Amino acid sequence: MQVTFNPKDTNTFASASLDRTIKIWNLGSPDPNFTLDAHQKGVNCVDYISGGDKPYLITGSDDNTAKVWDYQTKSCVQTLEGHTHNVSAVCFHPELPIIITGSEDGTVRIWHATTYRLENTLNYGLERVWALGSMKGSRRIVLGYDEGTIMVKIGREVPVSSMDDSGKIIWAKHNEIQTVNIKSVGTNIEVTDGERLPLAVKELGTCDLYPQSLKHNPNGRFVVVCGDGEYIIYTALAWRNRSFGSALEFIWSPDGEYAARESTSKIKIFSKNFQEKRTVQLTFSAEHIFGGTLLAMCSSDFICFYDWAECRMIRRIDVTVKNLYWADSGDLVAIASDTSFYILKYNFAEMNLMIFFLLRRDVVQSYLDSGRQVDEQGVEDSFELLHETNERVRTGIWVGDCFIYNSTSWRLNYCVGGEVTTMFHLDRPMYLLGYLASQSRVYLIDREFNVMGYTLLLSLIEYKTLVMRGDFERANEILPSIPKEHHNSVAHFLESRGMIEDALEVATDPDYRFDLAMQLGKLEIAKEIATEAQSESKWKQLGELAMSTGKLAMAEECMKHAVDLSGLLLLYSSLGDAEGITRLASLSKEQGKNNVAFLCLFMLGKLEDCLQLLVESNRIPEAALMARSYLPSKVSGIVTIWRKDLNKVNPKAAESLANPQEYPGMFENWKVALDVETRVREKRLQNKMEIVVAKRRLLLWMHLVTVQYLLIVTSLKKSGVRIKEEPCEPKSNWLMQCKTETFVSALFITPTAS
Repeated sequence: MQVTFNPKDTNTFASASLDRTIKIWNLGSPDPNFTLDAHQKGVNCVDYISGGDKPYLITGSDDNTAKVWDYQTKSCVQTLEGHTHNVSAVCFHPELPIIITGSEDGTVRIWHATTYRLENTLNYGLERVWALGSMKGSRRIVLGYDEGTIMVKIGREVPVSSMDDSGKIIWAKHNEIQTVNIKSVGTNIEVTDGERLPLAVKELGTCDLYPQSLKHNPNGRFVVVCGDGEYIIYTALAWRNRSFGSALEFIWSPDGEYAARESTSKIKIFSKNFQEKRTVQLTFSAEHIFGGTLLAMCSSDFICFYDWAECRMIRRIDVTVKNLYWADSGDLVAIASDTSFYILKYNFAEMNLMIFFLLRRDVVQSYLDSGRQVDEQGVEDSFELLHETNERVRTGIWVGDCFIYNSTSWRLNYCVGGEVTTMFHLDRPMYLLGYLASQSRVYLIDREFNVMGYTLLLSLIEYKTLVMRGDFERANEILPSIPKEHHNSVAHFLESRGMIEDALEVATDPDYRFDLAMQLGKLEIAKEIATEAQSESKWKQLGELAMSTGKLAMAEECMKHAVDLSGLLLLYSSLGDAEGITRLASLSKEQGKNNVAFLCLFMLGKLEDCLQLLVESNRIPEAALMARSYLPSKVSGIVTIWRKDLNKVNPKAAESLANPQEYPGMFENWKVALDVETRVREKRLQNKMEIVVAKRRLLLWMHLVTVQYLLIVTSLKKSGVRIKEEPCEPKSNWLMQCKTETFVSALFITPTAS
C-alpha cells in the first residue's frame, strides 16, 4: 500500500501491506531485514520520523488505529486510538513534535509526538482523507480529500528566543538550547543595518520538554522554558534546573516573582525564592496571562489587571487583547489588539517630587488605602488612554517612553507621544529581541535564527521623550548630540506636536524646510530655498502664496522664475499693467502657450495680431469666426486660407465655404459691419492722437517747471546756500521713452540749509 525510505539511513525502506505487516528492506538484498506484525487488519500507510534521535516509525491500518514503532527493538511504543474508520495516511512532522493521522472518517487528528496526547481534530467536511503532506522549514501541512485539498498553517512562526539587557541571546531549536552574545561582534567589524550578525553559536544544553516559550527574568539570571503543559526554570549561564511545575503559560513580575497559569480558572503566584505564595481561582475563563507592573488576565473580550501583592483587581478593560507590553518605568502600557494598539498611562507609581521634597501616592494607592470596595470594573481613574494607533503589532518592546514594534506589513516602527515613525522596511518576517542602549541598536531575529540590528539613537528617543514631557530646556541640550542625518526625523516629530517654527530651525532637508517656511508664511526663507533649488514647482507655490498675501512684486518675480504664464496673466490683468501684458504676450508666443498669448493680445486690443496668431496656430475656423465678429474686412482673406487648407482633406466641404466678398448677400448686415469696423478704427486713431498731444503738453509743462526751479536754485547758490542734488529717473515709463529736445532728463533737487 505504501513504501517510504528511512531519512536517517537511505539504504533501508519500509513497506506497508494489506497482509497486516510492515517489512523493513535493504537495497542490497531481495529479502526483508525483518517483519513487524503490525495490525489486526491491513496496513495502509507508513512513515519514518525524520528529526531527533528516536528510531521510530508510524503505521496506519484498517483497524482504525495508528501505531508508533521502535524499529530497532521491533516493539510497539504507542497505539493512537480515536478514528472511527480506516486510517489512510500518517506522518511525523519534520520540525514540530507532532504526529498527523488522516482517516476515511473525514477527520485529521494531531497528536503530541512525545506524550501522544490528542492535541486537535480537524474536519472540513470533504469526505475521506487520502494524503498528508508537510515540508521542512514550513509550518504548513496539506490535506488531500475525496473532494479537494486543504492547506493548514499550524504552530507559531515566532522563534522561541529571549535576550537579556547585556545582549546575551538564548534560543531553542526543538529541544536543543543554544546561546549567542551580541557583544562578541567586535567593534572593528562594521555591520550595516539589516545585515546578519556573524555570531558564534554555543550549545548551552537540552530541555526535557518541547519549548513553546522562553523568557529571561528581569535581572537576567534565570530563564524559564514553558511547553507541554509544564515549565522549567534554568540558570541562564550554566543551564541548571532550579524549579519546575505545571503551567500552560508563565510570566515574570518586575521584581522577579512569577505566575503560572495551570488552567483557564487557576493561577499560582510564586516568590523570588520559588515558593508558592498564592493561588487565584478565577470566576471567568482566562485564555492568557501577561506579566509586568500588574498581573493581567484576559478573556476573549476583556482584560483584568491585578496587583501582585494581594491580587486585588485594579481595572477591567473591555478590549480583545493579543499581547501586552509594559514600559520599564511601570506607568505606560501598550495593549495590542487584532486591528490596533493602545497606549495607556497607569496612575499608580510612587512619585518623588524632588523640588518640594514631597512624597505622594497616586490615585490607585489612595483608593485602595481608603478601604473602599472595588467593584467589578475596578478603579475608574487607574488607567488613562493616551493614544490609539490603527496598526497591528507583531512584536514590541519599550525603550523609556518609546514603544518600538514591527507591524503586520513588516515595518519596523517606533511610537513616541502618539507619533509613529517608520525606521526600516523589513524584507522578511522578523521579531523583536530587545534594545541595547550602549550600542543604540534594536535587535531582531528571523525564523532561521539570524540576528539583525538596526540603529535607533538613544539620544533621539530621549529628546522626543523630553519634548513630550514639556522639558524643552533639557531637550535643547540633547539636540546637538543627535547627528545631522536624524534632524529631519526630529523636525517631523516637532511638526506633529505643532512646533513648526522649531521644526524649521532643526530641519536640514531643503524640500522639507521649504514646506515648513510656506506653512509659517516666511516668504524670505522660502525664497532663499527656492533660489538655491531652482525648482519651478517651488517658485510657483511661493508665487501663489506671495500673491495671496499681497506681496505682488515678489509674486511677479516668483512667477517669472516658475514660467507661470497663467499666474502672470492674472497678476498683470489685475494691475492693469499694459507693458507687462505686452512682454507676457511675446514670452507666451516663444513658449508656445498660444492660449495665454491670445488673451494678452486681446486685452491689448491688438485684434490683427490675435487673428494672425490663430492662423499661425492652424486654428483657421476660429480665426474666421473672430474676423466675422471683430474684423469683417479680414474675413475674405481668412476664408481663402481656410478653403485652401480644407481642400487638402475634403474638397467638397472646401467648395461649400462662402466668401463674403463673392456672396455678400449671405451675410446679414455685412455692409453695416464693415462700416462699423471703419468707424471704430478711425475713433482709435483719434484717441491715440489725443493721447500724444496730452503727453507733449505735460512734457512742456514739466520743462517749464524744471527751468523755473533751476533759476531758483541758481539764485540760492549765489546767496551762499548749499544745495544737495540727487538725480533720479522719472517713474513714468512713457516719460522714459520720450526722446525730445526740450526734455532730456529730470532733476529732482532737495535743498538743505548749511
